Amino acid sequence: MTRPDAPLPADYYAPVHRALIEPILLGGAPRTIAIANGTLAAALGLGLRLWIVGLLFFALGQLLAAWAARSDPQVFEVGRRHLRYPPYFRI
Repeated sequence: MTRPDAPLPADYYAPVHRALIEPILLGGAPRTIAIANGTLAAALGLGLRLWIVGLLFFALGQLLAAWAARSDPQVFEVGRRHLRYPPYFRI
């Protein structure tokens, strides 16, 4: 048995599955944002009986979330973390 701090051999290869490193997207938008967007659109469309407004809200929200996630899939998590910092850390 080798020591835990021993260097690895030069030909050592550890495969990493893509599912471990890629974010979970639904329709190009992050999963949590897509679910929240669909829930709010359903509340508008079904609960308030504003079908057209609900469909437009869903389409616009999904389009904007997918556009933001295309450049950085972690954009919403970074924004949420940014809002938690106290104001004296903001520049």
